[in-house]
Amino acid sequence: MTKLKGPFKGVYYDLLVMIDIFSRKVVHWKLVQSESGAIAEAFMAEAFAANGGVVPGHVHADNGPSMTSKNIAQLFIDLGITRSHSRPHVSNDNPYSEVGFKTLKYCPAFPDRFASIEAATRFCEAFFTYYNNEHRHSGIGLHAPASVHDGTAIKIRQRRCEVLATAYTANPERFRSRPIPPKLPDKAWINEPPKDENTENNKAQLAA
Repeated sequence: MTKLKGPFKGVYYDLLVMIDIFSRKVVHWKLVQSESGAIAEAFMAEAFAANGGVVPGHVHADNGPSMTSKNIAQLFIDLGITRSHSRPHVSNDNPYSEVGFKTLKYCPAFPDRFASIEAATRFCEAFFTYYNNEHRHSGIGLHAPASVHDGTAIKIRQRRCEVLATAYTANPERFRSRPIPPKLPDKAWINEPPKDENTENNKAQLAA
């Protein structure tokens, strides 16, 4: 969750966002006047329903009161979801969300304040459509999140390989070595453990 400034000092709107950390796709978002455990619970349920009823095995969230509420705790128990939370004042415990919010707020079109919650909603609708379908991420091989999420990135990378191979064959002197496109991710971590830790412990913390 992050806050967006409303029309006057002291007025904020709460933006709730769920992101798939493997593909970086924002799978659900909602803008509300204020946060609460009940609102967070409804948001989670809406997110699962909006994605074909798929329930993730693990959800990582910030340490805010709504995400640590009894509402969320009970929902996750009922659905068999393991949950974890960021440590207080440790921003890199939730790096994917933090990077997404930074991209949102550093967007050249992002205003200092929103005139209304309706205006903020329209902006977020346009931004997340762009973010999912056009924004290229270095962490996912310069693909758009939606493409990685639905698997089409595999064919896109193959076409990139073919284009680069053709260019290299035609003009090899223009390249220092045979070019290849960035690799697609095969896993995603939040706080990856040291490489020398027990393999089973590593697997238990894998989020993909």
